[in-house]
Amino acid sequence: MNEQEAFAEPLCELIKLCGLPFQKKKLSDEVSYSLAVSKSIAQLGYLMRVPSSQVRIQICKCVVSFYNTELPRKLLPGYQPTSANYKIQMAELGGLAETLVLSLALVENQLTEKLWVLKALQHLSSSGVNCQLMMKAQAASRLCLYLNGVDPSGQLVFRSSDILWNLLENTSKEEVVNQLSSLECVHALKEVFVDRLMHGFRQYDRQLRNDLLVIATLIAQNPAAPMIESGFTKLLIVLATLTEVKIPNPLLKGLKLTYSYEDFELKKLLFNLIGVLSKDPCAVQLLSESDVMPALLFYVKPNQKPGFHDWSAAQYEELQLHAIAILASVAPLLIDKYLSCQANTLLLVFLEWCISQDPFFGQGNSFHGAGGRGNKLAQMRYSLRVLRSVVSLYDDTVNLNLCDQGAISQLLDILKYAANQSKEKEDTILLEIQADILFLLSLLCENDVHRKELFSYEGVDILIPFIQMDPKKLSSGLGHNCLLLSALDCLWSCVIGCYIAEDYFLEKQGIFLLLDLLASKQKNLYNIILGILVEFCDNPKTTSHISTWRGEQDQTAANLLIELWRQEELELGVKRDRYGRISDMKRPIASSFQKQQEVIPMPANCPSFAIVEISENIRAKIYSLLCKLGFENLPGLSAKDFVTLAIIRRYIDFKVGEVWSELCAELKEEFRPIESDEEALKVISEIPENTGRMVAALQTEVLESQRQQEIQEEEKLYTQIQAVHKQREMVKKSWENFLTRTSNYEALKKAKRLQEKSIEASRSKLKTQNGAVHSTDIKGLSTTIGSGRLVTVASTPSQLTGGPLPVTDLALRKPPACEGALKKIKS
Repeated sequence: MNEQEAFAEPLCELIKLCGLPFQKKKLSDEVSYSLAVSKSIAQLGYLMRVPSSQVRIQICKCVVSFYNTELPRKLLPGYQPTSANYKIQMAELGGLAETLVLSLALVENQLTEKLWVLKALQHLSSSGVNCQLMMKAQAASRLCLYLNGVDPSGQLVFRSSDILWNLLENTSKEEVVNQLSSLECVHALKEVFVDRLMHGFRQYDRQLRNDLLVIATLIAQNPAAPMIESGFTKLLIVLATLTEVKIPNPLLKGLKLTYSYEDFELKKLLFNLIGVLSKDPCAVQLLSESDVMPALLFYVKPNQKPGFHDWSAAQYEELQLHAIAILASVAPLLIDKYLSCQANTLLLVFLEWCISQDPFFGQGNSFHGAGGRGNKLAQMRYSLRVLRSVVSLYDDTVNLNLCDQGAISQLLDILKYAANQSKEKEDTILLEIQADILFLLSLLCENDVHRKELFSYEGVDILIPFIQMDPKKLSSGLGHNCLLLSALDCLWSCVIGCYIAEDYFLEKQGIFLLLDLLASKQKNLYNIILGILVEFCDNPKTTSHISTWRGEQDQTAANLLIELWRQEELELGVKRDRYGRISDMKRPIASSFQKQQEVIPMPANCPSFAIVEISENIRAKIYSLLCKLGFENLPGLSAKDFVTLAIIRRYIDFKVGEVWSELCAELKEEFRPIESDEEALKVISEIPENTGRMVAALQTEVLESQRQQEIQEEEKLYTQIQAVHKQREMVKKSWENFLTRTSNYEALKKAKRLQEKSIEASRSKLKTQNGAVHSTDIKGLSTTIGSGRLVTVASTPSQLTGGPLPVTDLALRKPPACEGALKKIKS
């Protein structure tokens, strides 16, 4: 074939046949002949070595025809066409894509043949399998080098970039970027980008320019890529700041960007690139030397009505929000330029506009504009992010500059505005804004009493509703948990340490609210709430508030703290018996994980596990808090609580014992102590065990006392039950006697005699002279039961009463209704 060009024409005709639809007799033929078909299609790639332009082009046309899914017009009798994707699958199986990529080296100087190969690869790259095969042949780097090749039609750049996009989408981005990160590839990409930027005026050219910029951005994410060495990074930074700073640059002389959609997309891509470069330490110096900071701050100003030749309102807002979002990443890296450009002042003025009554309504169409439709919340959100990023540096110059401009007062006003807006409708954006403001206030007021005083009254009034938040909202997913944590952090940083603010917080019953929140069993809040309470106890007024608090079912603060201790020990796996007493005398408070740790000799400046463990759970804070409250006369505790309290009281002794135990173990690992030191270590190691035994004995005594008290209460209860039963028996016997007297006359007479005898026996034996004797009998009585307490007095002389007394028994004499009514009217 190499010698006889006469064979080229017949070979092309044979290759054309491969492009026709394959026929099959049976459904199983596709599977049965798959190996043979895949090998025959693979031969097409090998035929690219034939030095014939006609053959190579025909092979590419054949491959392109694989993607023509139209059914043949004429069908052979007894046969049917294979499935539409059969030849594509066979090409994948035969590795055709990899062979065609390798064949690019054979057609490097033949533009027509190269374009046909790229067209075939463009179709093949729509498959993930083919893309993997192409990457094995270094397709990304090969194609990138062809980008700046001479091609008047422009198809070379278009097809190469399209294949690169398919490789990025269908394979590992990291692998593609690594292949594109050579100096030659970056130079080629830079040249073709600049060419399209300076000389591309069609919409197609601008779109292609933007696609190339996206690829350049992906390469810039690779720290090993020579973007800086090639000068590409500097060029892109200058381009990103060109329209804002309006300083002529020889790199882009004569460039004019329009307000078309493609140039709008270019602007966003350039902002995004600055954000990517800010993560590369090597690029920070270039950002510092350029005008990135003034360019980004250009957008930190109130929105104005767009002119005729300008961005639309929606486009400007999107650029503005994007620029401010990038500023949050860049500002901490360029803090000197940030201060020299008076960025704090610009941001505070901009935030003042955000809560003003200016009739501006955001479009909220972009990614950064989420939640900002019809308001200025998006602008407020990203401006606060910028402040948060710079304040987080703990740079005294930045923070002092902010506070001198009244930032604390302004932030409180914004927080109040956001809180009022949140009452109408809670959403993620408003909650994030409030959390960011609280975080800013925490950083600004921390360790500065004067700033805490500025925060005190107004700040505490705003904090109280956050602490009163319904715990059910914490699981809503909107961000209430972050907001509450920010509020507690703000309380710790802005209130504690300033007596004015502390007293006002106590006056607002803040300690009660904290204990209510602690009792709500939100485990992720235990640490910070207990820490705040411990710090607050430095104020002498706090302990009385804690002691006064009562929770559900009249629970006291001491009972709550002991309950949390037991819950924490249960989660840590601390060994206790069923009554809560110490089981392991040698290591009374060690967790299960702590017991599993082997002895590892540590340097003196590294804390051991026993020390690290203190900060990893809440036991130390509970111990500190109970030390402030005192361990005596704690109200509302049960015997079980006293058993646990005995352990808490000795927590520091047990912890010291753990440290000594680790120290002894480390010493024995490295050295052999002398006899006196070994004796001393033995005595020291026995102290925690003896303390544990003493605490266990005290716990047993408490439990025994409780058992005796329960026995006494049980006996008392049984005595009450016996008295009740005895009373019931007496009532029953009395009823039986009554029935007997009623139904048996002899029994009635006997009862009467017994009654008279009893009355007679109760009388005094000494009779007074001239004393009146009253009869106990009621004359005319016809009942069968004993008479009531009735005494007939007949000893009052008539001369004293003036005659017979009037009838006073109203039951015996009832006046008529009309007579009673007349008497009432007269009266």
